[in-house]
Formats: sequence, C-alpha cells, structure tokens
Amino acid sequence: MNEHVHEAMDLTKNQSLVMGALTRSKGPLSAYTILDQLRDNGFRAPLQVYRALDKLVEFGLVHRLESLNAFVACRHPGCDGDNTIAFMICEKCGQVNEITDNALAKRLKQLAGDASFALKKTTIELRGICRTCQVA
Repeated sequence: MNEHVHEAMDLTKNQSLVMGALTRSKGPLSAYTILDQLRDNGFRAPLQVYRALDKLVEFGLVHRLESLNAFVACRHPGCDGDNTIAFMICEKCGQVNEITDNALAKRLKQLAGDASFALKKTTIELRGICRTCQVA
C-alpha cells in the first residue's frame, strides 16, 4: 500500500509507527516482534501495538494472518478489506503474497447464500512453497 494513502488517513503516531514497521518488513510480523522493533519509539506494552493493529485492520491497511498469528501490510492497492482476500504463504522463506480473485469471491458468496449464511468477510490462506524456493 502506498505510504501516502495511510498518511492521508490521519493515523495516530502509534498507528503510523506500526504501519511503518509492517511496510518495511519483507514478511509478516507478530505483535511482539513489532513491539520489540518499536521500543525505542516509546512502545512499552503489547496493548499499545494491539490497539494500533486493530485500527489498521479496521482501516483495511493491514491484514491478520490467522494461521501465523501475525500481520502484514496490505500490498494490494484498492483492497477494501470486505472482499475475498487470499494469501499465499511460503513455508520455507515466509514470503506472503496477497491476491484477490473476483470469480472465487463470487463463488464463495454463492455457496454461502445457498446455505443461507450471511457472509461478511472471507480470508483464505494458502500454504506451500514459492517459486523462488522451489528453484533453490
């Protein structure tokens, strides 16, 4: 996500610092890793990080990877957090790629509707080995 987008959202200092840590990271970060990275910026308690993360997730700037209990900055411009989002997670190097697929989203919504289920959000995590690690 473009840094200018989150600056324009009027983020708090803590939210901006957490967003910066995630944006600079090459992979997902746990809340405790973020806390360790930001101790010199005045972060002392996990609750400070979790509050910032909760808001950033709410704003659609950050996604939570449930299977890793970690967070990544949104890398898909225009992602609004309400669509179907899929993450390809490399089990070797930890790289995470965010993808969206309208056909998949439509099919999942249809399946939910057929089951009289009011679908709110869908997050799919695909685990495997990325192309770079396959070649290595």
